[in-house]
Amino acid sequence: MQTCLWFDGRLDEAAEFYLSLLPGSRILHRSVYEEGSGPPDGPDMTGQALTIDLELAGVPYTLLNGGPQFPLSEAVSIVVTVDSQQEIDRLWEAIVGSGGRESQCGWCSDRFGLSWQIVPRRLNELLAGPSAEPVMKEMMQQVKLDIARLEAAAR
Repeated sequence: MQTCLWFDGRLDEAAEFYLSLLPGSRILHRSVYEEGSGPPDGPDMTGQALTIDLELAGVPYTLLNGGPQFPLSEAVSIVVTVDSQQEIDRLWEAIVGSGGRESQCGWCSDRFGLSWQIVPRRLNELLAGPSAEPVMKEMMQQVKLDIARLEAAAR
């Protein structure tokens, strides 16, 4: 079982970018459009990637080059749980700093339109504790999550 993510071109570029984000990631298989093929009513895509099966930190995904009919949206996101503010900052800069955009509460999207949630493991602990309400309120005010501010809200 794996998730399929629909793209409109630039599949190889997206796959290489995703591999650079998460250690332990790799391409498993790449298929291409055969001669004269492409999405219905679309351009000839001969030789372009049709699908790329990959693992991101051990989680399987298929990237599909299906055309513009179904654009990526925040309805689907990849959640990355991290242990440190340094890792939040690294991923945020890589995703947003290379043409992506910020959202709120730890959400951002990359230059291909795929949404990401960069979440500190500590947030789950704080939300399970007795100070969950002020932590949630603080989280809702943030864009990129800040562990120190979340912990301060718990105190």
